Amino acid sequence: MKAILVTGASGQLGCSLKAIISDYPQYVVTFANRDVLDLSKPSRIDNFFSENTFDLIINCAAYTAVDKAESEPELANAINHLAVKQLAEIAVQQQAKLIHISTDYVFNGQQHRPYIETDEVDPQGVYGKTKLAGEQAVMQAMPTNALIIRTSWVYSEFGNNFVKTMLRLGAERDSISVVCDQIGTPTYARDLAQAIMIIVGSEQFKQEAINSQLYHYSNEGVCSWYDFAKAIFEQNKISCQVAPIETKDYPTAAKRPHYSVLNKAKIKKDFNFSVSYWGDALKGFF
Repeated sequence: MKAILVTGASGQLGCSLKAIISDYPQYVVTFANRDVLDLSKPSRIDNFFSENTFDLIINCAAYTAVDKAESEPELANAINHLAVKQLAEIAVQQQAKLIHISTDYVFNGQQHRPYIETDEVDPQGVYGKTKLAGEQAVMQAMPTNALIIRTSWVYSEFGNNFVKTMLRLGAERDSISVVCDQIGTPTYARDLAQAIMIIVGSEQFKQEAINSQLYHYSNEGVCSWYDFAKAIFEQNKISCQVAPIETKDYPTAAKRPHYSVLNKAKIKKDFNFSVSYWGDALKGFF
């Protein structure tokens, strides 16, 4: 497996893969951003793949504006579902493998133990529904040679994310309020990128045909957005005060899962790697 395509190259995970790819000189990797491969336009996708073939597609591209998706359902569906279906069909034609990134938002957040891959899905908003439709399209088109990795609360050095927002607000304000009753786990995008490359290099992934699988990956541990904000300020010695508020006091266009901790046992067992605790990953980020 030599030729790899990474879509969504300008996003957090795409940039994180680009940042570590020099450690993997055995692969020829093409990083495609929206200018090169616009997943909202089916004809552009077809044109791109008529000129390029790959052994592996890593689909990091997604419509991730959770609230905006409520008012742009067609665009969210085009990128998160229809384009993913098209990529899966192209992967079959090119005899390529596919790694597709999904989300904790496929769950309703009503349970109180970490979600395993076989737990019932019940997305609450347009974003989660379109991401679930993308997952289902992959599994339907590719009973073999596809991996779907659900992740949560992604942050990185790149793009917009919760950590960067907190650092900006912490510098601008004396106090802020952050939701305390949404529970999950942050994911440092570089850790996820490293995990993906470990999977790509694994003996089982190199086999000619593998059964398609669904996996969960985030950092270890559990926290609320409030806990996360406090940790960000503490690690940077920012004096801004953080006050806890409930979701009902912070209305948003899209519903968020109250609890979306992901159980990582399957991915750790299958690929034999350890996962950093979220607080340690945050320290590593800074």
